[in-house]
Amino acid sequence: MEGAHSADLQLQQLPPTSSAVSVSEVSFSYKENLIGALLAIFGHLVVSIALNLQKYCHIRLAGSKDPRAYFKTKTWWLGLFLMLLGELGVFASYAFAPLSLIVPLSAVSMIASAIIGIIFIKEKWKPKDFLRRYVLSFVGCGLAVMGTYLLVTFAPNSHEKMTGENITRHLVSWPFLLYMLVEIILFCLLLYFYKEKNANNIIVILLLVALLGSMTVVTVKAVAGMLVLSIQGNLQLDYPIFYVMFVCMVATAVYQATFLSQASQMYDSSLITSVGYILSTTVAITAGAVFYLDFIGEDVLHICMFALGCLIAFLGVFLITRNRKKAIPFEPYISMDAMPGMQNMHDKGMAVQPDLKASFSYGALENNDNISEIYAPATLPVMQEEHGSRGASGAPYRVLEHTKKE
Repeated sequence: MEGAHSADLQLQQLPPTSSAVSVSEVSFSYKENLIGALLAIFGHLVVSIALNLQKYCHIRLAGSKDPRAYFKTKTWWLGLFLMLLGELGVFASYAFAPLSLIVPLSAVSMIASAIIGIIFIKEKWKPKDFLRRYVLSFVGCGLAVMGTYLLVTFAPNSHEKMTGENITRHLVSWPFLLYMLVEIILFCLLLYFYKEKNANNIIVILLLVALLGSMTVVTVKAVAGMLVLSIQGNLQLDYPIFYVMFVCMVATAVYQATFLSQASQMYDSSLITSVGYILSTTVAITAGAVFYLDFIGEDVLHICMFALGCLIAFLGVFLITRNRKKAIPFEPYISMDAMPGMQNMHDKGMAVQPDLKASFSYGALENNDNISEIYAPATLPVMQEEHGSRGASGAPYRVLEHTKKE
């Protein structure tokens, strides 16, 4: 009886012990999520500040004769140092938090860029004009912050040591092999239409970028996790999978930058930013869920709230980038009104050259036949001159003849 009673007591004591262990594991996973999220937010903030510093330096030296004058300024080098520091923080964040949490946090850099752009505006504006012009930016920043909060709160808590054995096991798993097959087929089809059929649609180009970017973030997490384990004493650099992942990370990042550069030559940067963020984040989260099994064991409520946070962040980024100024296209003629010190030819400042949508004949007015009398060409002033006979009428204007000697 006593043995049975003691056994019952042991069985009664097991659930609290196991629950205590699970609670400690959950708290540790939340701690790692918080560390990774803070590193990613810090990195994106610093990168945004660095880019704005370098842009400010380039703008100040725009009229310099030396095209590399910015190399001699401390501001540009400070921006470069901050950029490297920020990228290092983002790289380290992948070793602590799940990929599905780190990738959407790139919206922080867009929030910071929008705020920095508003603070450092040098135009004179009135409060009414300011609210009308930047209300979308404020709403977008608010939505992006709300989406980021939901992402951090309801992010998956799957944590696994990035050892060489675990990465190899994920790499040869049938879900990831099937995903890679689908991604390779889709990438080849998009590349064929882009190169052979001249399908220069922004969705096609940014889908190529997103597919490459998904492999970039998968390999970045593997490389960062193995480096952190090696620094902690569990050496992982002797596994061949580390160097395979490192080569794939560099190659996909280079080709991703190439396609982004081609897209920037054809489309506006704000459109590339918003569409690229949505596509890249969606594909990267899918890749992380397949390769690292981020959402295994998560309940439906957490997954739905995480998806809601992504949608809200997408909407916020779209509103932020929508309010940016579009680049003014090059006009193939010289506007007389834009020339400093040049008086307008007509009373109301009508430009001599046509608009881009009108005729491209230089110096022609649009709809010349219907011009009213007030826009008739100006006449030369009449200058009377006395000639030999008083009754002879003078010429309506003076004719000046220049000889070769003069």
